[in-house]
Amino acid sequence: MSVEIKVPTLPESVADALIVTWHKQPGDAISRDDVLVDIETDKVVLEVPASESGVMGEILQDAGATVVANQVIGKIEAGSAAAAPSTAEPAPAGAVGHDTEGEAGQTSPAVRRLLSEHGLQASDVKGTGNNGRIMPEDVERHVSSATASVAVSGGVAAGAAAGAPATTASAASDGSATATAAAMPLGDDDRPERRVPMTRLRARIAERLLHATQSTAMLTTFNEVDMQAFMELRSKLKEDFQKAHGVKLGFMSIFMKAATEALKRFPDVNASIDGEDVVYHGYCDIGVAVSSDRGLVVPVLRNTEYMSLAEMESTLNGFAEQARDGKLALEDMTGGTFTISNGGVFGSLLSTPILNPPQSAILGMHSIQQRPVVVDGEIVIRPMMYLALSYDHRIIDGKGAVTFLKTIKELIEDPAKILFDV
Repeated sequence: MSVEIKVPTLPESVADALIVTWHKQPGDAISRDDVLVDIETDKVVLEVPASESGVMGEILQDAGATVVANQVIGKIEAGSAAAAPSTAEPAPAGAVGHDTEGEAGQTSPAVRRLLSEHGLQASDVKGTGNNGRIMPEDVERHVSSATASVAVSGGVAAGAAAGAPATTASAASDGSATATAAAMPLGDDDRPERRVPMTRLRARIAERLLHATQSTAMLTTFNEVDMQAFMELRSKLKEDFQKAHGVKLGFMSIFMKAATEALKRFPDVNASIDGEDVVYHGYCDIGVAVSSDRGLVVPVLRNTEYMSLAEMESTLNGFAEQARDGKLALEDMTGGTFTISNGGVFGSLLSTPILNPPQSAILGMHSIQQRPVVVDGEIVIRPMMYLALSYDHRIIDGKGAVTFLKTIKELIEDPAKILFDV
């Protein structure tokens, strides 16, 4: 009996999807819940599991095909896996399945796609992530290294064909390397290029960023916050906090708590424009920009006005892990009334974050640096962070934006105000 493999139901905002990688080929034995294929939307990568055990049948849509919800893309011949024909053709070398993940552990969809593009196995690449996990940059580094080796050997061969003497590593030590390099002709291999299609997620990010800059009256205001009071409190209580709640106390949760309090006081910042109407949201759904293998994603924490710091930290940790493994669901990234982006984790000192429509504001955090500041008439050294608030001037005026950002600054600099709601 044949069982159809269908594209999962897509949300209303997603019209179609792209087949990235088939993990099973015709004739392969399949167990129930084995991942058969990765399907990429403009938000997440969906892994389609097997609904029945059996043998992989016909593949109706190959990798790279654009598909829609509930479309039949392949078939499973249900029954005993032992019924797989012994003469089945082996999977192509470029196909990446669970057996290619090797000792590096579970790889993300983005990594599996890169491995497939370059015809590599996971065992070919040395992972630098946690527990030897292979990261996209590891694959790129491996490919670049291989390309460089080919270019060098090709250059030497070309030089020898033209009558130039082949050199060895020892030649560089006696000063003859310059002459040899001059005699070696420059070919296309000396300036390698690689063209790959833009992922749907990257294309969607580009589309949304361009739309935000062209369709909103975006303006950015800046301030700086003295982090000393919170850092001292965090240092004092972080061990007790982790023992009590099982999670570490980070910086993002305190900024989310401060932003939530500020959003409650400034409803314009928590509002959005819908056609000719302004929609005021009576809840705080805060999106947090998270870097993943596939690009920037923004999972949303719902009703942060009711969440404790521990609940925020636990939810953020879960989202970060899901983003790393490509497991974020579409509903995790839908909606949101405000966004926070922390470029400081990458060393950014100052930036102007771009709005995430239809939201009307986004807060940018940056690196903490020890800087001289004046406190009570004296110059002291304090851990300072620049803050940036980009906002839609159509709905938020300058006074409201500046006061909103100043409120966040004051709450961070005196964390007791958050505790006592003052």
